[in-house]
Amino acid sequence: MSGWVVLVMTCALALLMVFPLWIALINGFKPADDYIHNGPLSLPSRLDFSALANFWVSIDFNRKLLNSVIISGGVAFIAVALSLFSAFAIGIGRIKGRVWILAVFMVAFTIPQEALVYPLFKISRDTGLYDSIWGVVIILAVLQSAFGTYMLSSVLGTFPKEVLEAARLDGAGRWQLLRDIVLPLTRPTLAVLVTFFFIWTWNDFFLPMILLPSAKNQTVSVALGALSGQYTSDPTALAAASLAGILPALVFFLIFQRTLMRGINIGAIK
Repeated sequence: MSGWVVLVMTCALALLMVFPLWIALINGFKPADDYIHNGPLSLPSRLDFSALANFWVSIDFNRKLLNSVIISGGVAFIAVALSLFSAFAIGIGRIKGRVWILAVFMVAFTIPQEALVYPLFKISRDTGLYDSIWGVVIILAVLQSAFGTYMLSSVLGTFPKEVLEAARLDGAGRWQLLRDIVLPLTRPTLAVLVTFFFIWTWNDFFLPMILLPSAKNQTVSVALGALSGQYTSDPTALAAASLAGILPALVFFLIFQRTLMRGINIGAIK
C-alpha cells in the first residue's frame, strides 16, 4: 500500500512540475484573441508563431542563445576538469590536511553569490574581464568546481588501492594513473557533473546580470528577466519568451538523461 502512495505522490509532483511548461507551450503558440476569449488553460484553436518570431527577432535571440551555450558549455567542461585535477590530488594523492581542504571546499560552495558579487565585480574590472563572456566562464567555473571537487574527492577517496598499486608497479606515473585508470572509471560521474554544471549555469541569473551589462553579451536568462516587464501586457509573448528560454536546457537534459541516470546508478552501486 505504501508503494502505491509513493507512486501517486511522485506522479502528482511530476505533473505539478510539468504544468508551468505545459502552460508556456500552449500559450506560446496561441493567438492573442484566443487567449483573451478562452483563457490560459484552453488549447489554441490554431498555431500562431508570430509571438515567438517577434520575440526572437526583437532581442536578437540567436546571439543570446549562443552566449548561453558558450558560457554554460565552457563552465561545465572547465569546472569538471578543475574538479578532477583537484580531487585527484586530494582523494588519491593524499595531500596533507585533506580533511581541512575538503572543509574549505564545502564552505565555498555554500556561500551565496550575493556575498561574492562585489569582490568578483572588482576583480573582473581590475583584470579587464568585466563585461566579458570568458570572465563569467572563469568565475563560474571556479565557483562550481568547489562542489565538483568535494563530490569527486569522496568518490576517489574510496578508489581501489589494489588497482593503483598494480599500476604503479607497472611503472605508471601520476599522469598515467589519471589518464588511463581514474578518468575511464569516473567518466559516468564526470558526465553527471557536466550535466549539472551546464543546467545550473544556463539558469544562473544573478552573476551574469552583474558582470555582463551590455546587451550583446547577455545570456538567455538575463534577457528574459530584462524583458519580463515589457511583455506583461502580452501574456502570449511572455509565454513564447519563457518557452524559448526553457527548451534549450530541456533538450540538453533529454539528450544526456541516459548518461545522467547511468552515472547516478553507478555511484549508488559503489
